Amino acid sequence: MSEAAQPPCTFRFHGRSFMAMVLKPGVPIAQWLAEADKWIARSTGFFSGKPVVIDVTGLSLTKRDFEGLMSGLMIRDIKILGVEGADPSWLGNGLPPLLTRATTAAKSEETHPTDSPAPNPNATAEPSSMLIEGPVRSGQSILFPSGDVTVVGSVASGAEIVAGGSIHVYGALRGRAIAGFNENPDARIFCHRLDAELLAINGYYSTAEELEPQLRKRSVQAWLEHDVVKLAALA
Repeated sequence: MSEAAQPPCTFRFHGRSFMAMVLKPGVPIAQWLAEADKWIARSTGFFSGKPVVIDVTGLSLTKRDFEGLMSGLMIRDIKILGVEGADPSWLGNGLPPLLTRATTAAKSEETHPTDSPAPNPNATAEPSSMLIEGPVRSGQSILFPSGDVTVVGSVASGAEIVAGGSIHVYGALRGRAIAGFNENPDARIFCHRLDAELLAINGYYSTAEELEPQLRKRSVQAWLEHDVVKLAALA
């Protein structure tokens, strides 16, 4: 008896977008890596499990500088997903791939409004905010790049909230709050009780050691002013 015919194997692939953290080094590289060490010491485990893209666009680097940067990051256990702005000849030999940002093609002058597809009334709009009803426990990481995050509870030490917009914590903020993740300098951080390990807005940060003592354990708001994270007590 002949064996049943087996269906042919199909090779399939799909496009999919993932969120990654982008680091923009500065020169000299050795000094920038020293600053990275300070960050890692202040916020242990911050890069753990996070995909990272290195953007060296516009930097005056030699191939040796670049290799020193990549080896320095790998030694620090920072996982590099890809690189932007590097000379393609520098890559290879196990180094991450060169990434290019997708660009939107300009519309043809002959395109008419009637050419656009009609909106789907049944389509579900992407939410612009996230509500967390309860505490965020140590070790948890909440990532919401689409907008604001509101926590009705506390954020424990060792936990983190990462939002594309603003962050509102109706409880004690003991962990890390990172607002304006998608290059939003107008984002703010509000909390009922400040005792944070780190506050960051649009890539600029303030660590626990830099927080003013008179603002600790008070209701505060944080915002970005001239690339500096500012804090003030709420009435």
